[in-house]
Parts: sequence; C-alpha cells; structure tokens
Amino acid sequence: MADRLRLHHVLAGTCLLALSGCNDGNGNFDISSQIGPDPVLPEPSAELMPDLKIAEVVGWQEGQTPTVPQGFTVTAYAKDLVNPRMVRTLPNGDVLVVQSRAPEGKPLPRPKDVIREWVMSMAKGGGGGPPKESNLITLLRDTNRDGKVDERHDLLKGLNSPFGVVWHEGTLYVAAADAILAYPYQPGETTITAEPKVLAPLPGGPINHHWTKDLALSPDGRFLYASVGSNSNAGERGLEAEKGRAAIWQVDRVTGMARLYASGLRNPNGLTFHPETGVLWTVVNERDELGPNLVPDYLTSVQENGFYGWPWSYFGNHVDERVHPPRPDMVQKAIKPDYALSSHVAALGLTFSINSSLPEQYRRGAFIGEHGSWNRNAFNGYKVVYVPFENGRPAGKAQDVVTGFLDGDQARGRPVGVAIDGTGALLIADDAGNTVWRVAAAGAPIPQSQ
Repeated sequence: MADRLRLHHVLAGTCLLALSGCNDGNGNFDISSQIGPDPVLPEPSAELMPDLKIAEVVGWQEGQTPTVPQGFTVTAYAKDLVNPRMVRTLPNGDVLVVQSRAPEGKPLPRPKDVIREWVMSMAKGGGGGPPKESNLITLLRDTNRDGKVDERHDLLKGLNSPFGVVWHEGTLYVAAADAILAYPYQPGETTITAEPKVLAPLPGGPINHHWTKDLALSPDGRFLYASVGSNSNAGERGLEAEKGRAAIWQVDRVTGMARLYASGLRNPNGLTFHPETGVLWTVVNERDELGPNLVPDYLTSVQENGFYGWPWSYFGNHVDERVHPPRPDMVQKAIKPDYALSSHVAALGLTFSINSSLPEQYRRGAFIGEHGSWNRNAFNGYKVVYVPFENGRPAGKAQDVVTGFLDGDQARGRPVGVAIDGTGALLIADDAGNTVWRVAAAGAPIPQSQ
C-alpha cells in the first residue's frame, strides 16, 4: 500500500512538472482516427516532462483470464513463468517461450528518464522478495494436442537478455542482447548442453536502450533477419550512439556475414514473413514526448534498403524538429509505413493467422501484441488486436480480440509475443502476468498428431 501511495504521489508530481499533458485533453482525441494507412497526426507539442500514466501491475487472481469474443475460448497454457516475452512453435508442435529481463547497468543521462524509469519500475509489481530466475528458454510440450502442456523443460539458462528465437536444420538460433547464438538442437530433445557458436554480433552495450532483438528466417532458409532498436527516443544521445541501430539486419545463416537490410525503424519487433507473399513485416514502436497522440506505432512491410524516417521524420515526411542537425535529404527518402496502430500502444508481437484453426473471419490477417502505453494520460494498447489482410496487404480496421489485461488503473498482464501453436490456436506471451495464454476456436476439434 505504501508503494502504491508513493506511485500516485510521483505521478501527481510529474503532472505538475510537465508543461503539457496531464490536462491536455487527450481523452477527446479519437484513437480510431489513427488506425489504418492514413492516420490523423495532430501538431506536436514540446514536453519538458513527458506525459505519464502507468498501470500498476497486480497480476491475475485465481480463475481470472483475459476476455475474448464469442466464438473463442481462452485458457492458461503455462503459468509461473518469469517475464515471458516471446513464443515460437517448432515443427513438431513443441513451443519455446523466451523469458528475459533487461540488461543491467543501462545509463540514464536525462533527469526525466530517471523519474520515468523509477515510476515504471514501481508499476511492475512482483510481490516482493528476491527476483526469480529469468533469462532462459523453456520448452512446453502438448503431447496429445489437447491444448494443455504435459511436459515443461528449461532448455537454456543464464542467457544475456534473450528475445528472438528461430530453429532451422538442426540449429536453434537465439538473439541475445548483443549477438545471435547458434546451438545444435533437434526437435524432440529436452536439453541443450553444447556451447553455442556466435553466429554474428549485434549492436549492444553500454547503453542498449531498446534491448529486445527479434529474429525471423527467410522463406528459403538462407538468411536470418534481426531487429535492433534505437539507443534513444529521438537521437538525443548523439548519432554516434545509433550506429547500426534503429534497423533490421540481414545475416547469412551459414557464414554469419551481416549487412543492414532496412533502417530508420525506431524500435522494430515481431519480425515475420507473410506465408503467402514471402514479404517481411514488422511492428515498430515510434518516438515519444511529442504529445499523447504522437507518434502512431505501426505495422509495415519492410523494403530492402528502405529507410523509414527515424530520427529525422515520422510517418513519412513529418519532420521531428527536435533532431539536429536536420537532414532534409533523409526526410525526402523516408518511406511511409503501411498501417498505423495509434499512438503509444507499444506493439511488440506479430504473427500471421493464415495457417490457424481460428474462426474463419480471423484466418487471413495478423495478430499483434500491444504491450501498452506509458506516454499518455489515457491508456492505449494492453491488448491483442487483429488486422485483416487481403492480397497480402492490410485491409480494414484493427479489431480488439484479446482484452481484459487492464482493469481500471491496474494491469493484470501485458501481452508481448504472439504465435500459432501446433493445433492452430493463438498463443500470447504475457510478461507482466507471467503466463502464456492460449486462445482457440470454441468447440474446435483437436487436430491429430503428425
């Protein structure tokens, strides 16, 4: 209770410090106007202190689950995890869940960063006591395809803030905070004892502000694609600190040779190839501190050698006046993203539903895990949405599918990674609720084991 009171006092103090926000009326803004290919973009507002509204994490009580529409069921696939961030399904139907914490020792040079990070750490909950072990990858096995986990094995421990994971041809690739690691592994095995090979280094410390690094495998199996977020909000730590960051890297799976594939993406995650078109897609967390309704996070296809604006511009050629020196040449070449998700939803997970067994109206699009806002005075995100696709492109408004993570000013959980399991159901990694949720079609028959 004392911690909760301190949290409220800090939030109130932050409102007094902010020159804009806290009374900016962002509740009058129609969030739906920022969902789709042509979002409404209000004028930016300079902020001495950022808008802050943090949901205190309280966790799930016994018997509580997220909320799903009619035609779905939702159950806890695995509980008692520790910061589950990402889920991936192996060819044999086993599920890997990546559990991780941020690297230690991140410097915070701006006074407002110190305040924001302290408030956000207060809101994480955890119930007190020493922290449980994280930074590991756990295998979940549903042996009879009944939607329930029968076996659970920790494959890897002691990793350096892992996030992305991919398996191909006898090798498990793990994107840690500073490198892609390669482990010999065959589906069905429940242990990994071999030391890893470092396939390729990735931009890491000493700052490593956006530390989550996702992985995707090209359809032909030749390349891995790794996402690397920026080291700042809008270049305020200097562009030297951003070398190789705010980008997606292409890595030769055999040689480890790496090159920049696309850039100007502030914090890309959820790397996924469309199963029909073979096009790479990602969700991106855009910049903060331009007001509660800027800048929309987005879903976009990724063009080879494409530049998407960060830090000089957003959503195409909208200039961020805070960034110096200005680069009108870079603004001119910035690619407009395909689909806005509205501001500050913190989209982190992406999976396509084409091979799922979900209700028919949800089998031709993308599910997106929205971790939830902090830089607004009214919450946004904290849910899983579905974006319908036609002919390999977004077509229509995003629809709320899995909600109930937010209860007033408290968060029971926060969704991150999403995946389709071996039965065609949707899996959701809930890093604040320490649970993987399974969402299936109500009354769906259980597929036969392959």
